Amino acid sequence: MSKFSDMLSQARRGQSGGAIGFFGGKSRPTVKPRAAALLIEFAAVDTGQAEAAIKAGANGLLFHWSGAALESASLATLKQLSETIQSQDENAALGLRLLGDGAGIERKTLEDLKEHGVHFLIIPLQAPVRLLNVHLKDFDIAVTLPWRSNDPLYPLVVRNLSAFEGVSALHLDGRELPLERLSIEETLAYRALREALRLPALLSLTALQSEAAAYGLLALGIQAVIVPAAESVAATTQRIQEQREWLEKVHRHDEKELPPPTVPQPPLSTSFEEEEP
Repeated sequence: MSKFSDMLSQARRGQSGGAIGFFGGKSRPTVKPRAAALLIEFAAVDTGQAEAAIKAGANGLLFHWSGAALESASLATLKQLSETIQSQDENAALGLRLLGDGAGIERKTLEDLKEHGVHFLIIPLQAPVRLLNVHLKDFDIAVTLPWRSNDPLYPLVVRNLSAFEGVSALHLDGRELPLERLSIEETLAYRALREALRLPALLSLTALQSEAAAYGLLALGIQAVIVPAAESVAATTQRIQEQREWLEKVHRHDEKELPPPTVPQPPLSTSFEEEEP
């Protein structure tokens, strides 16, 4: 499994406390299972805030990226950051969210990101389709889908994404979704979109602010929640703790854990497949 997949599955299992490393020199806190993985989104790379977010209990980090070529210094920063967060949590994943159209992104760009510790990339529908054919081992791509609840044919349209085996997950914007007041009808429309592809789903939220919102989230069957970082380390830490409590509270302890739904992986003979070392 990729680091991205590990992050999603580990959040629902939780982890026991104990020592990290061969000599047991570093203790690891006990982490309760959650209804979904928790990712913290940053507009820019801030090593101090990022490390604090993982220590506070975030499962992964997400940074904005314009799609412009990254200089060696920027790549080195990502590499250092990836190593730092995984020293705190070996299952933590680092991702980028593409804000531009990605017209200048080539295979070499993605290879550089992977080699410098980036585990997944979120791209919009406007991104070049060729990016979905660049299959890199242990590097995942999620596609952002706009929310069109008033279009009953929309699930049939997006179902065609299953033709591209490079899609590992879906990303949806739920910031305007009234989770506390979510109706059965609205939930059915959302799940129709999910069932059209049966891929893990990441949902962007402003925050979970109540138990009712957490149960509304649970009804959607998503695998990860993305919430923005606050302006300070202390405020971000408090936000993470609040989100953790809600996600832990509504986790179904008696529900048998199942792997996230996925589409079949491309055969080893595919010309785009990265060769095994």
